[in-house]
Amino acid sequence: MKNMAVIKIMDELLANKIAAGEVVERCASVVKELVENSIDAKSTEIKVELIDAGTKEIKVIDNGKGMDKDDAVIAFSRHATSKIKDEDDLYRLTTLGFRGEALASIAAVSKVDLKTCVKDIGTHVVINGGKILEVGLGDARKGTTITVSELFYNTPARLKHMKSLYTELASITDYINKLALSKPDIRFTLKNNDNVILKTDGSGNLLKVIQSIYGTEVAKKMLPIKGENPDYEITGYVSLPEVHRSSRNNMVTIVNGRVVRNMDINKTVNDAYHSYKPDNRYPITVINILVDPSVIDVNIHPTKMDIKFSKMDTLLDLIKITVEAAIKDRNLIPEVTIKKEREKKEELRFDLERHIDKPKIEKIDIEEEIIPVNENIYEDENNGDIVHEVVMENEEYIVKEEKKEFMPEMYPVGLVHGTYIICQNEKGMYIIDQHAAKERCNYEKFKEAMGKPNVLSTPLLFPITIELSNDEFIILKENMHILEDLKFKIEEFGINSVIVKEHPAWLPKGHEEESIRNIIEIVIHTQKDFNIEKFNEKVATMMSCKKAIKANTNITMEEMEALIDDLRKCKNPFNCPHGRPTMIYYSNYDLEKLFKRSGFDNIK
Repeated sequence: MKNMAVIKIMDELLANKIAAGEVVERCASVVKELVENSIDAKSTEIKVELIDAGTKEIKVIDNGKGMDKDDAVIAFSRHATSKIKDEDDLYRLTTLGFRGEALASIAAVSKVDLKTCVKDIGTHVVINGGKILEVGLGDARKGTTITVSELFYNTPARLKHMKSLYTELASITDYINKLALSKPDIRFTLKNNDNVILKTDGSGNLLKVIQSIYGTEVAKKMLPIKGENPDYEITGYVSLPEVHRSSRNNMVTIVNGRVVRNMDINKTVNDAYHSYKPDNRYPITVINILVDPSVIDVNIHPTKMDIKFSKMDTLLDLIKITVEAAIKDRNLIPEVTIKKEREKKEELRFDLERHIDKPKIEKIDIEEEIIPVNENIYEDENNGDIVHEVVMENEEYIVKEEKKEFMPEMYPVGLVHGTYIICQNEKGMYIIDQHAAKERCNYEKFKEAMGKPNVLSTPLLFPITIELSNDEFIILKENMHILEDLKFKIEEFGINSVIVKEHPAWLPKGHEEESIRNIIEIVIHTQKDFNIEKFNEKVATMMSCKKAIKANTNITMEEMEALIDDLRKCKNPFNCPHGRPTMIYYSNYDLEKLFKRSGFDNIK
C-alpha cells in the first residue's frame, strides 16, 4: 500500500488568501494598490470614493489607458503584471507596481466590480472571493473604475481586527496626501460618504498641493530646496523651523515618484534642524529624490515602501547640506499675526470624524488647525523666495544663494517681568527672551572654545575629588584622553576615585565643580557610541544654560544692548540650543489691528 503524499500544491485561491495577508493589511492597503495601478496607467485624474472609511466600499475611478477583455480577466491572476517582462527589468523599475500580487490578493478577500475600456470597447468583470462570476461588455468610458466592497467578508479573523472607522479613514487620507505630494501633476479627489476630504488641481505646482493638505499658513512658511551630486538630484520644500509637528509622519520622502519610508533620511533631515527647533518635534518636509533606478532596490517588501540605496552616504550628505543651506543665514524670527476669531478647531481642520457619519470620538488630539483653502496664493512654484541650490564641484558642495536680511536692527526700550526685552524698529515690535538669548550666545561661545586645541587651563586651588562606581571608573579610565584634550588635568585617586587639578578656562565661573561632574557623566554615558561632535554639543548646551541670565532678573539698558549685539554675532540668533525661539515679532500692521486702528487713517 502506497503512502499518501504529505506535501501538496496549494490551491490558487488559498495561495491568494495567504498572499493577501501580506499585501492587504487594511482598507488603506487596498486604496494604495488600486491608486498606484491608476498612476501606472498614465491617469491624469484619479478619484477615490469611500463608504464608511472603505470598510463597506472602496471605489477608484481613473482616466488611464484601461484594459481590454483578456487583460481585464488575467489581471486578477497571481503574478500577472504588465510592468516587468524579465529579470533585468527588476533593476530599472519606473512603475509603482510590478509584483503582480495586488489584484489577486484583493479579489481573494472581497467582492470586486471592474469596469474598463480600450478604444471604445468596454469590459465588465465581477469577482467574489477570487472566483470570476461574470465577464461581459461594459461602458465605453475612458479609463477604469474598480469597486471593492465587503473587504475581508470571507476571512472573519481579519475582519474582526479592523481598526475603527476614524483610524481607517485617517490612514487612507494620510496615504492619498503623500501620493498627491509625489504626483502634483495628477488631479486627486478623495471622498468619504460623499464628503470631500482632499482635492488637488493637477497643475504640477507642488506648493499648491502642500496648501491643499496643510493650509495656507503652512504653505507660506515652506522653503524651496534644490541640490545635486553625481549620483542624486533632490528638490522639494522644507518648513521654517517654527513649523513643526509631534511625529515624523509629515516628513515625506519620494524617490523617482515613489513614496518611501527611510529612517536614515528622516534622521538626517531632522539633524539639519538641530538647535533650530525642539529635539522632540519634527519639521514638515517634502523631498523628491531623482536617481538612476539601477542604484536603488525597491523589491524589499510587498508594500514597496522600504527601499535600499547603494550610495547612501553621498545621498545623506547632500540632503543635510541642502536642508541646512535653506534654513540658515535667513531671518527666522516668528511673526505673530492677528487674525479674525475662528470657529472651533474641530470644525476648521481636516476633521476626519465628520466624514464618517458616526458619533463624535472624544479626546482626539488635534495638534494644530489645518484649514483647507482653495484660493491660489502663489503665482509661481517658489513663492517668490530664493532657492538655495547646492551643487557638487571638484568633490566639494557649493551653496549658490542670494543673501537675504539676517537679524534686523532693533533697539531696546524696556524689560517686562525681568524676563522679556521689548525692542522696536521702523517695521514693528520685537520681544526677546533674555534667558534664551543668553543661552544661544553662551552655546556658540562654548562650542567655539571647545574646538580650539590650544585652550587655556586654570589650576584649582582646592582640587575636586570625584567618587565613581567600579564600572563608571573603568569607563572613565578608558576615555581619559577625551578630558585631557579639553585641558582637564585628572589623576586616579584611591579606589574608584579621581582628582581634578585643572580645568579649561571656559568653564562658567561659580559652576566649575557642577560642570566638571556633568562633563564626566557625559563621557561615561556616551562611551558606547562616542562622537566628539555630539559630546561637544551636549557639554556646550549644558553649560550655556548654567551661565544664562535667569528669569525675573532685571538688567540695565546697556546690558540689553550688549546682549542684542552678542546675539547678532551668532550663527543662529533665532533659537536657544534647545530649539525654543529667542525672539518673536509683531508688525506695525498687526499692532494696529490689535488696537482696532487698522483701516482708520484719521486716527493718529
